[in-house]
Amino acid sequence: MTAQASFGDWVALSKARIQFVSLTGALLCAWMASAGTLSFADGLHLAIGLTGMSCASAALNQILEIDIDARMERTRDRPLPTGRISLAQARWFTLITGVGGAVWLAAFLNPLTAWLGVIMLITYCFVYTPLKRVTTLNTVVGAIPGAMPLLVGWAAAGQGLNRMAGIIFAILFLWQFPHFLAIAWMYREDYERGGLKMLPNASASGATARQSIHYAIALFVISLAPVLVGFAGKAYFYGAVTLGLAFLAYVIQFSLGHTHKRARAVLISSIIYLPLLLALLTWDYSQTRT
Repeated sequence: MTAQASFGDWVALSKARIQFVSLTGALLCAWMASAGTLSFADGLHLAIGLTGMSCASAALNQILEIDIDARMERTRDRPLPTGRISLAQARWFTLITGVGGAVWLAAFLNPLTAWLGVIMLITYCFVYTPLKRVTTLNTVVGAIPGAMPLLVGWAAAGQGLNRMAGIIFAILFLWQFPHFLAIAWMYREDYERGGLKMLPNASASGATARQSIHYAIALFVISLAPVLVGFAGKAYFYGAVTLGLAFLAYVIQFSLGHTHKRARAVLISSIIYLPLLLALLTWDYSQTRT
């Protein structure tokens, strides 16, 4: 650690706040897959291993995009562009947390959990990250590693992957589009300054809003799938319908008037929607499997 680096710099390098959200979802999935019997030890091992791999992914992403971060207003004060953490230190951090996390998952949980974590890191850093410079389709690709932590959590229960795991993956996959399209619209000028190919930069605001509506509708439909296949009951159904319609209303409102305030409303509502939906699904699913 350099003299200038603080604990907060390492937190920023690892994007710890985002990791907390991913870890919470993974733990909920592990609890769900185990039908409420997940041990404290397995939950702790999942937290340690997944946090390591997620922090490695975040740090490696910033290493690969240091030039972009230096040009963008919202990222130019990150530890790498400012030099508070050196590239050498960041590389060692990535190596230790990435390898350590994968080994931890394999040793204390199961190999499938570790392999899913490795796939998450590779697709995020070596597929999604370079595509951001090339095509607006990067959001589609990036949604894959973005949803992987939930599969890691499901596999941690030792039950393998099944239809329910696929449904949960699809929910998070689709949720990311209105969420990140709202962010991309809010910071479209900054992304353009960084040279990133985001949809709001390449298309009119209407295209962003229309895509957000399409994905929000698809999310609403897939969120009901646990009921249709018998994995959840009436409580989840009514909750999912209520949450889904409320979220869709914010997305439609944004499509009717492209303002920063309405884009931010989509962003905030998406952050509220997802944990509530997953918590409700976890509770209902655990009830039906006991």
